[in-house]
Amino acid sequence: MPKAVALDHVQLAMPRGQEDAARRFYCGVLGLPEIPKPAHLAARGGVWFQCAWLQLHLGVEEEFRPARKAHPAFVVDDLAALVESLVERGLVVHSDVEQLAGSRRVFTEDPFGNRIELLQPDVPTAP
Repeated sequence: MPKAVALDHVQLAMPRGQEDAARRFYCGVLGLPEIPKPAHLAARGGVWFQCAWLQLHLGVEEEFRPARKAHPAFVVDDLAALVESLVERGLVVHSDVEQLAGSRRVFTEDPFGNRIELLQPDVPTAP
């Protein structure tokens, strides 16, 4: 029987014309490299990023509403330093760091209000 074997990408919505804000957060804060969108899709707006083998696509939604519950969870290599960086930049941190199932985690949001989870496993993981 056929089955799904991996995730290729996750897509979040963003408002039109906010690609630079997305780059500042996803590249500048989270350190994700931007990857080019195919030419026939680039005209629609939005921006794509790479995170290990998984891609994050931000697509323009005309009647944009941020995802407040559904969210991607990014594994990070130094949660404490990243939280400190978020606070220094005046970005929202929605919770104190908490322990959950072998990881420490915290929630923040991207420039558009989409919920983002950041977690660091207690045992290092391979990239």
